[in-house]
Amino acid sequence: MQAAIPSGSSVVSLQSVTKTFDSGILALDGLNLDIRGGKFVSLLGPSGCGKSTALRIIAGLSAPSSGTVTWPGGRPQGAHPIGFVFQEPTLMPWTTVFDNVFLPLRLAGQTRAEASPRVSDTLTRVGLADFAKAYPRELSGGMKMRVSIARALVTDPSLLLMDEPFAALDEITRFKLNDDLLSLWRELGKTVVFVTHSVFESVYLSQRVVIMTPRPGRVATTLAIDAPNRDARFRTSAEYAAYCRLASEALARAMDVRAGTTA
Repeated sequence: MQAAIPSGSSVVSLQSVTKTFDSGILALDGLNLDIRGGKFVSLLGPSGCGKSTALRIIAGLSAPSSGTVTWPGGRPQGAHPIGFVFQEPTLMPWTTVFDNVFLPLRLAGQTRAEASPRVSDTLTRVGLADFAKAYPRELSGGMKMRVSIARALVTDPSLLLMDEPFAALDEITRFKLNDDLLSLWRELGKTVVFVTHSVFESVYLSQRVVIMTPRPGRVATTLAIDAPNRDARFRTSAEYAAYCRLASEALARAMDVRAGTTA
């Protein structure tokens, strides 16, 4: 297993990051973001504000136009040091759940026999032990996303990046996956950066909500969520409602500032 990143130490830091696409669109402008070890952080903002772009820059899938990305403890090493869960499950429809999860290990040079225990263990962790031989067409939307999460976790990354993974799911499935994701985070000790445009989801999941301005994206403010017990009672509590109100108000201010309607 990957060595755990010391809790509270900086994992990755973005300083004055700007991203301009070839089309001329300025997606990020002076983004400053520091991700701490073992924390669950959500990037919250309207569609098109650069949340996904920031995530891809952290993953190394896109380079900033200017600014710096630093890894104080060194960039995670290995064949697949960072786990990435996309908005769509992006599964191979012609092969089984097992082989979809096995894929990154196979690309890293492991044989099926070598990888089998880890793949099976990871499928058990996401609740799919009985579906290893199933094909994606036989799965519900929530189960497909579980396969995607398992594929991201099977390499034991220390940093897990998630780009609106539950946005297309119904509310009941989304709530269940939120709870299961929190359980995995507590159990495995990963650092998670989670992109969402849902105030309610960001507050429920996160220790820290980073609120971004509309494009070009930058950090407007950060909200700490001090709620150790995230469960059904928290979701219906006055404390949760109060945090959601604070996040909603902060998001509204960020959008108003961008529009020039407030100082």
